[in-house]
Order: sequence, then C-alpha cells, then structure tokens
Amino acid sequence: MTTPATLITPQITSRSAERVAEDIDKYEKYHTTHGGDVEARKSQYADMVNKYYDLATSFYEYGWGTSFHFAHRLKHETHMESIRRHEHYLALRLGLKPGDKCLDVGCGIGGPLREIALFSGAHVTGLNNNAYQISRALYHNGRTGRNLDQISRFVKADFMKMPFEDASFDAVYQIDATCHAPDQVGCYKEILRVLKPGQYFAGYEWCATDLYDPTNPNHKSIMAEIELGNGLPDVRTTKQTLEALQKAGFELVDSADLALSADITWWDPVDPDNWTRLQNFRTTKAGRYVTHHLVKVLERFGVAPKGSLEVASMLERAADGLVAGGKMGLFTPLFFFLVRKPESANLEVASMLQRAADGLVAGGKMGLFTPLFFFLVRKPESAK
Repeated sequence: MTTPATLITPQITSRSAERVAEDIDKYEKYHTTHGGDVEARKSQYADMVNKYYDLATSFYEYGWGTSFHFAHRLKHETHMESIRRHEHYLALRLGLKPGDKCLDVGCGIGGPLREIALFSGAHVTGLNNNAYQISRALYHNGRTGRNLDQISRFVKADFMKMPFEDASFDAVYQIDATCHAPDQVGCYKEILRVLKPGQYFAGYEWCATDLYDPTNPNHKSIMAEIELGNGLPDVRTTKQTLEALQKAGFELVDSADLALSADITWWDPVDPDNWTRLQNFRTTKAGRYVTHHLVKVLERFGVAPKGSLEVASMLERAADGLVAGGKMGLFTPLFFFLVRKPESANLEVASMLQRAADGLVAGGKMGLFTPLFFFLVRKPESAK
C-alpha cells in the first residue's frame, strides 16, 4: 500500500539512461514484429507490461493527459469532455455513491480514479503493478488541491493475484487494463473473488471485432503493431471477452461496442492526417515532427536518456496501427460491458458447472471419455 500523496518531480522516464536501450530491446523481442510469440508474452506478462509503462508513461502524459484511454465522443464535444463523460458513465452504470468501496483495476496514473472518486463520492482503490505510474498518480493527486487521501488510495500489486480479502468491494471497474492480462478468464475470476455477491463489474475492453480475419496478412500486421505499441500479449475478440466473463462466473447485464454509436471516431485524436484539430496538435504530423526533433535535442544534451526517441517512434507506429484498425473496422477500444456477481447460491452452482465443463474438456483431450458412443440394438422376435 502506498503512503499519503507527496509531490514527486516529473521525469522523462523511470529508467536510468543505461537501462533504456536494454529495456527497449527486451520489450520489442516479446512481440511478433521482432520475432516474439504470444506464449512468451503471456508467460512474462508482468515484466513486459512493466517495461512498456516505464518507457511509455511520460510520453502518454505529454500527448494525452492523465487519463490513458479513448472515449465515446458526441458532436460538439471536446476530446477532454468526452474523456470525462466516458468515466462518469461507468460510475453511473455501477451506481456508485458516497460510502461505497470501489476498485479500479489497472489505474494508470489515476486520471479516471480521481474523476470517478470526486464525481461519485465513493472511495476508490487504484490497483497498479507499476511503481513509476503510482508515483505519478500520487504526484497528480497532490496537484489537485483536493483532499483525495480521504476517498482514494493506491496499491501496488498484480491484478492476477490481488492482495484483498474475498468480497472486499461494492463495485469494480477497469478501463483498457485487463487487455494486458495473460489469462482473461483468470483475471476476471480474481475480480469476481474480491467483489461482493450481487454487485457489479464494468469496463471498457480493447477487442478485435467480427471483421478481423486472423488469416489475413494485412489484418495480422495491423494487430501486431497494436500489440507492440500498447504492451498487449494478444487482442481478444468481443465474443471471446463475453465468453471469458461468463466462464469466470459473472452474469451478463449489458454489452455494446460504443464505437458504433459515436458521432466522432475514437481514433480521431491520434490520426496524424487530421490537421484540423488544435486540442491534440501533438499527435498530428506537424506535432509528431516537433516532438521528434525536441526529443532528439533532449537526448543530445542528456536531458532525455538515449533511446527516448526510439520509444516515441514505437508509440507513433502504435498510433498508426490503431488508426488503421479503426478505419478498417477491425479493432475497438470501446467495448463496454456490465456484469454482475451472482448471489452465493448461484455462484456455487456456476462453479460446479464450470468444474464439470473443465472435467469434460480434460477427459476429451486425454481420450479418457466420450459422450458420443453410438449403439443400435434390436429386440428379438417374441417366439425366440
């Protein structure tokens, strides 16, 4: 658990200059574009994701702000207004109110946590396995001038093994975080464990859509860039996500790809070909050019460690992959779901049925069991 918020001076990256190049090399080797594979990313997910956020967090803050996510955006709404509404929507769907204990799984540097805690009055615990991001969250908490220590805290831990008692929280949410999980069902089961019976879990998940064809080389290339540039082991489909939630033991209440109902495309803020927006100038081609040369100068004078320019270039490629995936309809970062943890009796039944299904699968794979043994018999004639 972290100590009360103190101001921590911003820095370009949490890594020393000597380690940046080494970490970039190790991180890239996890990914398909550099000879890696899915199983390696899953088995070493904690190291991979920590390296990613150590390298990328300061660039995210520079280009995006403190809420590292896309949003459902309406006509005449600014980017930042849509970000706040996107966060408020989760609080409203969860029914958060003062006195509730809520968990933010994978809280980043605390942008959504601060917004949701102040909006709802609920106490929000931010879970994050990256020490640098927690230091930035505390820094930004201190800058607000609000007494956030009374309604929030940060805990450094792995969301696959959370240090909380069973049924600790009245509500749980995640925004673009559980997409980093090596085992989607296992992650959701852990969330189910810490949530009180009858209560709700909501989130926005990064997903491949029904249009994604894993046998299409172009589709695979685009998805590989998204995985590399965003620290993902793989990208699951919307169908796989719903199946994983239900397999974990949740009851589905609602789900929707909010990208389909937005007035302004979700990738608009990172589309380098969009020259008309001033709010996200840094992500336009001109803004990228300025950033590229600024980081180059900072590296030359030792303000930014060697390798920072390579990180910036990697994130630009990630943005290009996201834009391509969005324009082709292959990918969405706005897949919303709301699920409920059953009351204890129902949960026991669901657990029993899941164990039965696991037994059937294991028996089938090992060739020990078949439900397809066919027979045909005949009743003898009466005289016989």
